[in-house]
Amino acid sequence: MNLATANMNVQTPIQVDVVGMSCASCVGRVERAIRAVPGVKSASVNLATERAEISFTEPVAIAEVLSAIRNAGYGARTESVELAVEGATCASCVRRIEQALKRVPGVLDATMNLATERALVSAAGGMVRIQDLLAAIEQSGYSARPVAAENPEDLQAEARDREARSLSRALTLAAVLTLPIFVVEMGSHFVPAIHDFVMLHIGMQESWYLQMVLATIVLFGPGFRFFRKGVPALLRGGPDMNSLVALGTAAAWSYSAVATFAPAVLPRGTANVYYEAAAVIVTLILLGRYLENRAKGRTSEAIKRLVGLQAKTARVVRDGETVEISLDQVQVGDFLVVRPGDKVPVDGEVVEGSSYVDESMITGEPVPVAKSSGAGVVGGTINKTGAFTFRATKVGADTVLAQIIRMVEQAQGAKLPIQALVDKVTAWFVPAVMLAAAATFLVWLFFGPTPALSFALVNAVAVLIIACPCAMGLATPTSIMVGMGRAAEMGLLFRKGEALQTLKSADVIAMDKTGTLTKGRPELTDLIPAAGFGRDEVLGLVAAVETRSEHPIGEAIVAAAKRDELVLPPVEDFDATPGFGAKALVAGRKVHVGADRLMAKLGLDVSAFADEVGRLGDEGKSPLFAAVDGKIAAVIAVSDPIKQTTIEAVNRLHELGVKVAMITGDNRRTAEAIARRLKIDEVVAEVLPDGKVQALENLRAGGRKVAFVGDGINDAPALAAADVGIAIGTGTDVAIESADVVLMSGDLRGVPNAIALSKATIRNIKENLFWAFAYNTVLIPVAAGALFPAYGLMLSPMIAAGAMALSSVFVLGNALRLKRFRAPMKFDAVRADGNGRLAAAE
Repeated sequence: MNLATANMNVQTPIQVDVVGMSCASCVGRVERAIRAVPGVKSASVNLATERAEISFTEPVAIAEVLSAIRNAGYGARTESVELAVEGATCASCVRRIEQALKRVPGVLDATMNLATERALVSAAGGMVRIQDLLAAIEQSGYSARPVAAENPEDLQAEARDREARSLSRALTLAAVLTLPIFVVEMGSHFVPAIHDFVMLHIGMQESWYLQMVLATIVLFGPGFRFFRKGVPALLRGGPDMNSLVALGTAAAWSYSAVATFAPAVLPRGTANVYYEAAAVIVTLILLGRYLENRAKGRTSEAIKRLVGLQAKTARVVRDGETVEISLDQVQVGDFLVVRPGDKVPVDGEVVEGSSYVDESMITGEPVPVAKSSGAGVVGGTINKTGAFTFRATKVGADTVLAQIIRMVEQAQGAKLPIQALVDKVTAWFVPAVMLAAAATFLVWLFFGPTPALSFALVNAVAVLIIACPCAMGLATPTSIMVGMGRAAEMGLLFRKGEALQTLKSADVIAMDKTGTLTKGRPELTDLIPAAGFGRDEVLGLVAAVETRSEHPIGEAIVAAAKRDELVLPPVEDFDATPGFGAKALVAGRKVHVGADRLMAKLGLDVSAFADEVGRLGDEGKSPLFAAVDGKIAAVIAVSDPIKQTTIEAVNRLHELGVKVAMITGDNRRTAEAIARRLKIDEVVAEVLPDGKVQALENLRAGGRKVAFVGDGINDAPALAAADVGIAIGTGTDVAIESADVVLMSGDLRGVPNAIALSKATIRNIKENLFWAFAYNTVLIPVAAGALFPAYGLMLSPMIAAGAMALSSVFVLGNALRLKRFRAPMKFDAVRADGNGRLAAAE
């Protein structure tokens, strides 16, 4: 293969699928190998996702990275994509197309066959999107379409299934061959009838021959995978878990072979065989690998479900006809037809027809949403009743569903700060275990009871087998994967994995007011009519005046009238006075709307509304007055109302022991009035947009960790500066991109839910790490024979193998418990607007 020298973008980290890793020491070895490549800034390998995330300081050829991974003894998955190319007519066309494809980051090789008009592209697994390949060809002046567009997630699932089938076959064969060895050898020790049968009908020496044949097949058949990976790693000076198994089983088998065929070589009384130990160890570890493989698959179920929401094909209007094409061929601006029962292929805006769309798979809301001309639709949702045509506005990686999948994948592959301890330990763990095994062998050989050599061998093998660092390597990433997947199902997107650990320790949750605590748009909150006037009467007259105004307060009053389906009379002689208000002639009646100073200017007394004015002021609202035909008609208040769920969310945060602060540009009186209603602990008022970062620094006084919740463009610096930035999904793209966590709805109850999930996930990780470290701390000395002098107890290598397999399965099983995490607060569903942004369901 001609490895292309496609340069990687320095600004954008890449992800490469790595195969062949089995434990935490493998992770460390792959990371060190990648970091050694000139130009690589950092490398973070996740054992659970089997993926490496790499960032660069300068352009680097992807081939060099893959070569480094292979030289370390592991593999990097590659995938092939076949494209049908149109417009190529000569050899120069072929060369131009091949060069264009090779320039796409992640492409290893590309060949074009002019006769078949097909291009075959080889790429690093998980790095190249078909859309990028098609775009490269189109920019060269040609057109192309995928012949067989394979989904990387499908490829990964297929690879995992192949590995599961291989392990299943190996486990079955090993178990069938190991059972007779176990029965003959161990049965002879514990069941007199079996011992008598072996001695009378088989013979002791012959039974050893039989055990050797069966054990040899087990070790160098199903168990050869441990030697194939472990021995080269050992020879390179970087032993891993496979090396431990290979050394332990080979030592037991070799010693037994000598005892079988050359017993005179061994000291008197030490000619014992341990074929059953070698065979049972291989079988039990294969069982552990098989269970681990199945559990690993379950940790990524959230991503599989999200990917499964995507449609495979789309019905597009081309040249006046509706044709069915692959989803990869849909372009922005295409008109797509959706029939009853169809999945909506991509994001877009309805242009014709109407229907109800089930958005529950993305939003969680069970009630289908009405869609008509102008409404936004989201790819992956299901059309229910009618048919409609919509224009594609977001395709491929730009759709809401693709954004969610990408966010979850990136967060699942993250390394938390807590992982640093594990990395330091596992860097020296396997070599230390080998030294411990060697020391165990020597101590028992020189100081152990007779037969010393047998005791030395058994205990050394037990140490090698018991000390598997698999559980250490899986403890953190599996919990992160399951936790992040559960968060996505709850409408919480952790864009940065570090936030998962930091959020649980937040001391203060600081919130922007407008759009976060409040709805973000003015609404008519109060209209109290004077005696002799009706509410609808006054609202209709005032709204009629405000139809001529462009002020946000006027828009709120008009919106309220429309919501109440009031018919607004015609308006004449409209006039507005800045700082005072507006007047007009409405259906022959003189109407004035404005502040108390306008009423005073008109000579009208507003003292009758003193109590209402005081109450509105305490609530942080600014009252307005309406006068009709020279009489006070009503007091009106328009404000940005607090979201219904805000009080509940703040109360829950207090229950979690978290202080709540509000940062706002409002005047202090209004801010403190809102704070009293919400029981907010700290208020930072009259803050200009560029002062929010300084406000956060002040809140950090005393070493407190501060999370900031916001939604606007002016919140982006604060979101980035906070220990954890939490963006409201209804906000701007800039705010969302600056945040560590995204609440897919505008519901603040997602904040306590995110904190609760953070605490549950970190608690789960600590449980896993405790088990992994405690397991090795306690059982390695036991395997070395520490209990033998006092209690006469020794740990059989077979039991050691079973315990080792159990440790990994236990860690995975404990991580999977997070799938059952229940949000302490049920929050509103979400949907997306026509621009493809995440938006709350109202």
